[in-house]
Amino acid sequence: MPDHDPVGHHLNVPIEPFSDFDPFCGEPPPDDLVGRLLVATPAVDDPNFWRRVILLLDHGVHGSLGVALDRPGGVDVDQLLPQWHALATAPAELFTGGPVARNSLIGLVRLASRADAAEDAPGCPTGWRTLVDDERPVGTVDLGADPGPFAAAIVGARLFSGYAGWESGQLEDEIEEGSWYVVRAEARDPISADPEGLWRRVLRRQGGALALVSGFPTDPTAN
Repeated sequence: MPDHDPVGHHLNVPIEPFSDFDPFCGEPPPDDLVGRLLVATPAVDDPNFWRRVILLLDHGVHGSLGVALDRPGGVDVDQLLPQWHALATAPAELFTGGPVARNSLIGLVRLASRADAAEDAPGCPTGWRTLVDDERPVGTVDLGADPGPFAAAIVGARLFSGYAGWESGQLEDEIEEGSWYVVRAEARDPISADPEGLWRRVLRRQGGALALVSGFPTDPTAN
């Protein structure tokens, strides 16, 4: 993962329609947002974040960092990191993680079992850090390491170019203003075989009002 150097961006979201906005969907705000999903609300029209689902990798007093899970980049993994190609979940492309530091590469993998995530486990990847705890957990890895020794423990991988970054307090402001829903991640989300349908699926599984939001038209002005 690159050094934490988030570059701020400000989303132009009208605050008034979100006076009763509940970004945490009825749950208490978590103490730590790492491993949570940021799901763009329909009010977000910035092309970098429109209908994006972002997995937060870092969040603290110095800012926040995450990667968009639903933006295939069109560049085959084999062209840049051929040693990871066989492990990459289809589409085996380098995803666009965000608008910041596009020359930085970030890797997420899902392991075959929770036991493989233990530091002393032979299947634990180099640089492993758990993000989504599960029977088959998801975490970050060191893409510079040879994946061969722990390849048998990996059931899916996804590589990202760039990331989304927020300065200290900026993400909190965007959440409060109605830019993001904050929901729990499932371990299948980061390596979904249908990443471009992730926005609707994540909202739909929340039920209630968010399930209705999942049907929000792409162009609300169209008849």
